[in-house]
Amino acid sequence: MRTIVCALLAGAALAGHAEAAPPPAKPTADAILPIADFGRRPFMDTPRISPDGTKIVVQMSREGKAFLGIIDLDKPASAPEFFLAASEFRDIGDRDVIGWRWVGNDNVVVTMRSREDVYGQRADITRLAAYNLHSKHLTPLGWDGATGDASDILYVDHDKGKILLGRQSNAYGTEMMQRYEVVLMDVNTGKYDIVQRPNPVVDEWIADGHGVIRAGVGYSSDSGKQRLMYRSGPGEQLHTVASGVDATFTEGQIVPRLFLDEPDMALAFSNKDNYKRLYKVNMKTMTLGPVVFEKPGYDLGGTISNWDRTKLVGVTVEEQGDHEYWFDPDWKQIQANMDERFGAGAAHLVSRDRKDERLIFFVGKPSQPGAYYLYDTRKGSLGLVGWVHPVFKDMTLNPMHTIVYPARDGIKIPAVVTMPRHREGQKNLPVVVLVHGGPYGIRQKEEFGPFPWHQALAEQGYVVIEPNYRGSGGYGKEFVLLGRRPDGYGNKMQDDVNDAVAALARDGTIDPKRACIMGWSYGGYAAARGAQRDPDTWRCAIAGAGVYDVPLMKTWDTTHLGPFDAKFQATSADPEGISPARHPGGKWSPILIVAGLRDQRIPIEQPHTLVSRLKGAGKREGEDFRYVEQKQGTHNLPYEDVAAQWLDEANAWLTKWNPAYLPGERKTAAAAPEGAGARGH
Repeated sequence: MRTIVCALLAGAALAGHAEAAPPPAKPTADAILPIADFGRRPFMDTPRISPDGTKIVVQMSREGKAFLGIIDLDKPASAPEFFLAASEFRDIGDRDVIGWRWVGNDNVVVTMRSREDVYGQRADITRLAAYNLHSKHLTPLGWDGATGDASDILYVDHDKGKILLGRQSNAYGTEMMQRYEVVLMDVNTGKYDIVQRPNPVVDEWIADGHGVIRAGVGYSSDSGKQRLMYRSGPGEQLHTVASGVDATFTEGQIVPRLFLDEPDMALAFSNKDNYKRLYKVNMKTMTLGPVVFEKPGYDLGGTISNWDRTKLVGVTVEEQGDHEYWFDPDWKQIQANMDERFGAGAAHLVSRDRKDERLIFFVGKPSQPGAYYLYDTRKGSLGLVGWVHPVFKDMTLNPMHTIVYPARDGIKIPAVVTMPRHREGQKNLPVVVLVHGGPYGIRQKEEFGPFPWHQALAEQGYVVIEPNYRGSGGYGKEFVLLGRRPDGYGNKMQDDVNDAVAALARDGTIDPKRACIMGWSYGGYAAARGAQRDPDTWRCAIAGAGVYDVPLMKTWDTTHLGPFDAKFQATSADPEGISPARHPGGKWSPILIVAGLRDQRIPIEQPHTLVSRLKGAGKREGEDFRYVEQKQGTHNLPYEDVAAQWLDEANAWLTKWNPAYLPGERKTAAAAPEGAGARGH
């Protein structure tokens, strides 16, 4: 671990001399933007304001590299002070910065991840370090004796500069090395005291707003057994209050989200009646009270508490886009002010000071990368902190809307549609159906997002449909279970994707003979399955990081995830029948296959198996299929060059088999852009 400390200190020394570089100039609105620009690293990411509201810590990009810096709000004309280079995380010995937050007003605690060789296997090691604004030094927090993870912050005492830190430790023998102890850590000195020893059945500890460990959650990946342990207060013994197996993988266990300042009372989500609602729960008896909040037709997303984490002030919901519902009258007024300025649903709180006087909002419509704004509630002033995207800035790109279409068996399927802005009013357009990953419990919504592939493809001239096929999240437990039926994975879920083409063809929006399918992870599987099962539907397929041999993947998952967790994906009654690699013969749509050599979720044997069997069946590389192996690729595409290659390869394959513009088709002028901050400025 000493090498990690030295690397961090070296990075801090280099970053301290960096100067803030302005992002590149914004392109003209009527130009078709290069597809690789949609894979660019954010110019500004996750700003966090200090408790006293005088400083912001934020990650910013400079020439494709990321740095953490401090913005002094009392010195508005000064450049950010960069203190840590967030190096890219690619190979053994590399490290990356993945999180940051304030502890008091003088320390920024940074979460780092290092990739190490552990018994011949790549393993990710996570640690914390505190950067002091006065000494300019980084202090490791709880690294001594830590094993895999030492980064779980359970509670912050800003006044004393201390945190409750959950960490895995080697102090309790090899059988307990994966369990967490909890220590009270002084971020100024790195000294700590143990406040909770590890428990053999607890994987995660939960603290209340006073810094008391109140609950522990345990889970077995072998049996699927979930356990919740609870105590009323400090000094009491933990007791098991809930235990069971959720064979549906639909998050049926009740876990406290917020402890209230009432004896044994907390707030928790439950989907016992299909949709995820918020309930008041007696933790001692596990008795659910009446519903505190629900949004008909949608699962709730999260809770927003007061600064002390003792009172509920709001709830978040993913509807067609993100939405906050506020219970506190002051927050209702703040949100109303932002909605009036930028439009309903465009502004979302990301950080606030202790007194709720200086607030940072993300502001952006679904077709905008967006920006961060500082709102001073005392003065009523609003100022731009920075744009999210280094090139697009405040551009309004391709418009988005949500549709609901009937699948062939009558199930209603929501989908997000992105229309090409350069082809306004045109009909019979080419289409790309972009299939989200997961598959279960995940969904698409109207947003620009961190992976704006829908915008990238629409910019080139394609209509993009992102179906929330059965099994997707956000629409209740029963909708997920529709996808988990034995005929869901690879069959009816695939039908839902195909039916999206028919839905938009009915009114002439798209030409169903100019359709391609594309996706990553499960979406990669769906693209390959479409190429194999439905070659007459798809002119081409683009598959990234997919599973192509389901029985082979089940064997890998059983070994690496455990026999119970391996059942999450393995729901089909016919795993061989739905595996594209098991059926390489016959007609296929031309398929581009992209894989990351360092993908830790999908083993490289999956694409190798598919490619080998396609060749064995007489398929020609370069015509029937193309295989691209990204040496630096992982499952989450975190690097600019890797993301850009994925988009460039996809665009080239589309151009070859399903060009956006046929001879005689024309590009119309795009609508004039409306900036994220255009109104009220």
